[in-house]
Amino acid sequence: MTYKIGDILEGTVTGIQPYGAFVSLDDETQGLIHVSEIQSGFTKNIHEVLQIGDPVHVQVIDIDEYTKKISLSRRTLETKFVHTGHRKKRYFTNKNKRIGFRTIDDHLPRWIKEALEMLS
Repeated sequence: MTYKIGDILEGTVTGIQPYGAFVSLDDETQGLIHVSEIQSGFTKNIHEVLQIGDPVHVQVIDIDEYTKKISLSRRTLETKFVHTGHRKKRYFTNKNKRIGFRTIDDHLPRWIKEALEMLS
């Protein structure tokens, strides 16, 4: 069967790897759902979302003309999006305690003095 980008299909999960899930579209055609296309948000473990043998509703998002590999997505068909939450940024220094890295301007005079002492 000939597929085109945008087709919405039913398939069966035939294999799972850390980078994605392989889906059988028919007896002769297989596609890959990349881990980033499994669901919206971050997918840490594909096995928590899909299992081998699961029926899946997918959309064709790319077809490599040379190799004929088909890229699939479940994420494009979602109506509700997974909220991943906001991660708080962590910094090496604590701005309130004024510890950690200082500007080069603060250290430059001392470095020049040390360098001149080493040269003499």
